[in-house]
Amino acid sequence: MTQQTATGRAPEPSLADPCAAREPAGERLRAGGHGLGLDVFLSGQVFMDMIFTGLPGLPPPGTEIVTDGLGSAPGGVANIAVAMSRLGLRVGLAAPFGDDMFGAYLWRTLAEQEGVDLALSRRVRGWSTPVTVSMAYDSDRSMVTFVSPVPSPLDDLGAPPPDARACFVDVDRPLPPWAAEMRARGSLVFGDLGWDQTGAWPAEVLERLAHVDVFLPNAAEAMAYTRTGSPAEAAEALAERVPVVVVKRGGDGAIAIDSRAGERAEVGALPVEALDPTGAGDVFAAGFVFGTLAGLPLAERLRFANLCAGLSVRHRSGSLGSPCWGEIAAFGESAELPEAVLAEYAFVIPFIPDAAGDSVVRAEPTLRKQH
Repeated sequence: MTQQTATGRAPEPSLADPCAAREPAGERLRAGGHGLGLDVFLSGQVFMDMIFTGLPGLPPPGTEIVTDGLGSAPGGVANIAVAMSRLGLRVGLAAPFGDDMFGAYLWRTLAEQEGVDLALSRRVRGWSTPVTVSMAYDSDRSMVTFVSPVPSPLDDLGAPPPDARACFVDVDRPLPPWAAEMRARGSLVFGDLGWDQTGAWPAEVLERLAHVDVFLPNAAEAMAYTRTGSPAEAAEALAERVPVVVVKRGGDGAIAIDSRAGERAEVGALPVEALDPTGAGDVFAAGFVFGTLAGLPLAERLRFANLCAGLSVRHRSGSLGSPCWGEIAAFGESAELPEAVLAEYAFVIPFIPDAAGDSVVRAEPTLRKQH
């Protein structure tokens, strides 16, 4: 049933923390005595994601499709910020927020519900919040985005960067000065990128990898930039440029090479039915960051990242579909997969806090299917 609101009063969205176990999970991760203020710091743009689901396809010109599934959630850089925070990582985000209704919702959701530190974020007067409409169908999606230029540079923090064990950057644009400063102080630099709409795949992107410790492209991006014919060949080419490279292959899993440790790993995806792939690559990256900071071997880092991404695609709601430890615990107790498959994830058990239990509690999107 739809919850009723008192006459003449605006509804208040619930901002209760859906991941009660995130704090104890973080404490368990940092049991070795890491006393820095943050685990991960990142900057970028936050989008208002509107996600239509249950579509038979895209509407032809001049027609309309009515569907019963719609979710909304923080998107853009918020995808990975939320996913990392839900695993217990202390996340700091520097981002501009519009002073409109969407900007207020995104700020409150990230700060109050998801526990992301917005101390270096700012509200921009008169600037409209970017919006992306995602239409999910047949386990795929199409998107339309509105975005207006940010009045001031995204990478201008207006203050020194914080102390953190790691930072996350986009390498499809010049790396921000704060990333080099953080790396010089000992932070690991994780890099990702987006699809090159121009199709040029410029070589200077690969040159930026000299300032990155871990690179996480998907297979299509990796092959395009390296001009290779397979994900494995792309991984080998990238391993000559960056200490750790991970090539994400979606439903086929991932390949990784750690050149410094001399490790190579190839792990299959979690065998689940994908309902909505929105943000799955970011959830994968969040899992890999957690596994790296936890000191897991390369194959286990890949397996944990695949686990997180696989659990996220079973739900429709973008960043708010990223898993909490309760869902990870519940999945381990379920009979969804053969015991032999679940046994491959036994290394995760020591990280599951007692508070996680074996129940699944999920954040509600602002709009959803009515009952």
